Amino acid sequence: MPCLKNIGILAHVDAGKTTTTEHILHQTGNIRTPGRVDEGTAHTDWMDVERARGISVRSAVARFSWHDCVVNLIDTPGHVDFSSEVERALRVLDGAVLVISAPDGVQAHTGTIWRALQALRTPTLIYVNKVDRVGVDCALLLDNLRSHLHEGVIPVHAPDVCGPGFSAVQSALEDTSPAGMRDALHALLAERDEHLLEQYVSGARPSPAQLHEAIGRQVRDVEVFPVLFGASLRGIGIHELLDAIVDWLPEAPTATQAPLSGVVFKIERDSALGRAAYVRLFQGELKNRDTVFNATRQSEEKIHQIRQVSAHTATDTGVLSAGDVGAVYGLSEARVGDVLGAPGPIPEVKPLTVPLLAVQVVAKRPQDEIRLAEALTQLDAEDPSLAFQWVHSERELHIKVMGAIQLEVLQQMVAERFGIDIAFGPPSVIYKETPRGPADGFVAYTMPKPCWAILRFHIEPGPRGSGLRYTSTARADRLLPSYQNEVARRVPEALQQGLAGFEVTDIAVTLVEGEHHVWHTHPLDFVVATPMGIMDALQNAGTRLLE
Repeated sequence: MPCLKNIGILAHVDAGKTTTTEHILHQTGNIRTPGRVDEGTAHTDWMDVERARGISVRSAVARFSWHDCVVNLIDTPGHVDFSSEVERALRVLDGAVLVISAPDGVQAHTGTIWRALQALRTPTLIYVNKVDRVGVDCALLLDNLRSHLHEGVIPVHAPDVCGPGFSAVQSALEDTSPAGMRDALHALLAERDEHLLEQYVSGARPSPAQLHEAIGRQVRDVEVFPVLFGASLRGIGIHELLDAIVDWLPEAPTATQAPLSGVVFKIERDSALGRAAYVRLFQGELKNRDTVFNATRQSEEKIHQIRQVSAHTATDTGVLSAGDVGAVYGLSEARVGDVLGAPGPIPEVKPLTVPLLAVQVVAKRPQDEIRLAEALTQLDAEDPSLAFQWVHSERELHIKVMGAIQLEVLQQMVAERFGIDIAFGPPSVIYKETPRGPADGFVAYTMPKPCWAILRFHIEPGPRGSGLRYTSTARADRLLPSYQNEVARRVPEALQQGLAGFEVTDIAVTLVEGEHHVWHTHPLDFVVATPMGIMDALQNAGTRLLE
């Protein structure tokens, strides 16, 4: 069986990420001609709004083979307004390629992405693009990378020239590499490898194969981050980047016999087959006509079809095995972020950014209001960060966004996809809430039968920036661990809306006691009871607003 890898390509906007993906697909024989972002011909920018604006809005999966290794490359948006797409992609990666613009160096959003990769301990290659631009200083750029990212940044390539004359790269591992570069690479690797350190102290030179093996091991241990150089628009450095992806980034675990565990990281509409849920399977196997348990929704659905998707092409496979990524049809209730099967091996990702603004969405024609609500419900399933709310009492539709670009894209998307012209009310800053002091909350959900869920919570305000801290001191003989786990899953949802309607944060929640009934209790009882108990505690404590 060939090796399998799921690799993300990430960057600050305009670093050349999508252009790099296009040339990767071209050099691996997947497309005849690389598309161009500025001409609206990029194969991974499949939406009309992406082609019209020349920016990536949604993540895209491209599949290729290189040296007997199959790679699912996930191309993500670079604009900060669409950070939620990057955040969802991070959960499904085995490794990453961080693209840096040589003239710009480390930019604001680059640092955000880097911190997220480090928090997840994702093995990462750094690909410096646009080395052929005027004014590029490679030595200064490497200092910039080390000071802003990590001291383990190591150049494994030497560009022939930094600037307009750039035409090729040379490996730092070979005997013919530029003077001193191989020795510098040896010294950096020796800091984390005893055998290489002994060779360095004794004056012996390791072979290229020894250096190559040491780089791979230290990359997978998230100790070093190789720097490669290129000019993607001209196809320079792409071959070497492909070799590095296959040689140094880790393979996906393929535990097909383990219990099913996967996550939905993207929802898409297929014109012929309908709703497609893109799933990364960490364990187990899915087949056509299987019934799959959605742990997030506590529901079961039957799979109609499974396809392997790469840019514009799709192949019916009928099966999705552990480690792989595929489009699954038939999961009509699934939303982005839903866990299929057991959540065990799936990493948790903290939000890269938090929406800053709330806006009212208005249909320009009043008769389109119901259709607009349905459209926003569908878009919210694809991008939960929109946090769509239909305020029935006010007959208003509200969403949360990052900024003006996202609003413009959303307006164009709703018009093209649903045929509805929309406008937005004036944006308002999103506030958050935090409890004023300690308090208890109690709920006895025992009617109408059959139901039984009794919970008592204690809440306290936490330090600024601490988010939610949840613990349980409830006795297992009175409230089974499985029910306690259900409460733990529902507490973050219960805190999405406090007394003033905003998310509650910087709070410590303790489940003090609970009680189930041997006959009447169902797990869904705690889905209902948990927010009731939390709200009772918030009412007793009172909340203050945080801007």
